[in-house]
Amino acid sequence: MGSPNVNGNTAKLVNAILEGASEKGAETKVYNLEALDIKGCDACQRCLESGKCVIDDDMRALYREIRSSDAVILGSPVYMWQMTAQTKLFVDRLTAFLRPDFSSRLDHKKMILVFSQGSPDRDAFKPYFDYTAGLLYYLGFDVLETIIAAGTDNVKVSSRPKLLEKARDLGRLISVSHLPGPEFFKAESGENFSI
Repeated sequence: MGSPNVNGNTAKLVNAILEGASEKGAETKVYNLEALDIKGCDACQRCLESGKCVIDDDMRALYREIRSSDAVILGSPVYMWQMTAQTKLFVDRLTAFLRPDFSSRLDHKKMILVFSQGSPDRDAFKPYFDYTAGLLYYLGFDVLETIIAAGTDNVKVSSRPKLLEKARDLGRLISVSHLPGPEFFKAESGENFSI
């Protein structure tokens, strides 16, 4: 979670997804990026050869967790039309998953993106969300779904039971080990997870 508000709207959505996954037997872990020591990428590019970042900070544990996980949920509120600075530090450091030819060391790791935003127009930042999904795809993640909670300045996620239940449903779906990929969610969910 990339929000400095550890009990905010983003956290509630991420936790709902994890609750759904846990119901189906998945083991889940939560990392609050605000509480971790993650330094900025210094573009030394040594990770391209070795697959390991030389910076000694909390990102090392996150690399291990990502490699061993079946899926990653990445959540951030929208600050200044983008993910938070805490989330951006994390994403920049994912460069360590690239090889010298810029192919990914990850094997299409499943990912769900979660964004909360004050704007009531859920499509206000769609180009940015699409760009972010594309960037993460380039890094080796298959973004299966992007959940957008719009208008959270006026209507908090905690007062949106339908959205929270949809997030739990998504967690139940992603915890199933035989999911084939993004088309499954488009065909099976039949609904947009943005509210």
